[in-house]
Amino acid sequence: DFTEPGAVHISMEDYVKRMLESFPDGIKGTAATPAAQYLFSTRETVQPLDNERSAIYHTMVAKALFACKRARPDIQLAVAFLSTRVRFPDEDDWKKLIRMLKYLNGTKALALKLTADNTSILKWYVDSSFAVHPDCRGHTGGVLTLGEGAAYSQSTKQKINARSSTESELIGIDEVMPQVLWTNYFLHEQGVSVKNTLMYQDNKSTILLAENGKASSSKRTKHINVRYFFITDRIRTKEISVQYCSTDDMVADYYTKPLHGAKFLKFRRMIMNE
Repeated sequence: DFTEPGAVHISMEDYVKRMLESFPDGIKGTAATPAAQYLFSTRETVQPLDNERSAIYHTMVAKALFACKRARPDIQLAVAFLSTRVRFPDEDDWKKLIRMLKYLNGTKALALKLTADNTSILKWYVDSSFAVHPDCRGHTGGVLTLGEGAAYSQSTKQKINARSSTESELIGIDEVMPQVLWTNYFLHEQGVSVKNTLMYQDNKSTILLAENGKASSSKRTKHINVRYFFITDRIRTKEISVQYCSTDDMVADYYTKPLHGAKFLKFRRMIMNE
């Protein structure tokens, strides 16, 4: 919807309604957030789902994935974790799915609103959570904004294990960098001149490693593979610049861990531009 000058509203209210109605017996009640604090917790003693409910679980997660990539980035963290469990979901996973659906039930009309202040300056927020998955891998969150609202967001399980939060943050930058560079190249081909690409980070040690590569490496970080320092070359050629952002303002934190209360609402407002 382009009715509002200088803004676009993207809504999937009808899709969300049909999605909830397709769940057996429907969804009753609401939840304040898409996920509880125990989102990443798993228990080996929990009963696995039978074939029928496993199929329902898979279908609902796929439908939620479709929605979160288009108009509902506020559920992306929950969907990212639930997606890692589709092969062998259990009763705990079922409860986590129900909570996310209850959240959608209470926010069906919530729309994503995007505005652009300056298309020549891209602002990326990148954050990571260390060893939160059952196999002790971290989780990466990334957000792009050109003004207000998340034009692009990413919430993914990291592909390798890290030995520290600093290393996990560096891996997070590495995982978001391909999208950062692709966005720059894409805009260039559309005739848009990108003067500055800012990447915000809340870990000062990670910023030093990103800017200086092995020159800032210590005994605790000298094992880090050299391929995670290709960002250093991009900084030297001025394709991007990395700047510090306090944790309280790090909106990508929304995509790395379940938030609640005032912080959840603050970051959701920034992402959805409510």
